[in-house]
Amino acid sequence: MTSAATKAPSETVTPLFEHPLPDVEGKTFTSVVVRFPPSARAKPHRHGTAFVYAYVLSGTVRSRLDDEPVRTYRRGESWFEAPGAHHVLTENASGTRPAELLVVFVSDTGEPLKTAGSPQARSG
Repeated sequence: MTSAATKAPSETVTPLFEHPLPDVEGKTFTSVVVRFPPSARAKPHRHGTAFVYAYVLSGTVRSRLDDEPVRTYRRGESWFEAPGAHHVLTENASGTRPAELLVVFVSDTGEPLKTAGSPQARSG
């Protein structure tokens, strides 16, 4: 048997900047660049209590939060994620071109910026 499961490509995250907010005790501002090779898809996840802003630097990205419909974002478009949102889908819409996001977080200082999210997990 030589049939090996092909692993789908995933995203890579490059930290850019992190700094505690000077006038908001206990909160940190963080920015990262997220790169998606062609056909790459992130696993479902959450960002805890962070407020998240995502801006498409290049390519086309499909995204779905909670029970909302899937949306497609192109270069120059953006979205935000409220604290506790379940990011069910994030993927490069192209099978031939990479995509890149600038993602900004305002989070609780010291908390992880990304955690695994289960499709069954619901905030209530």
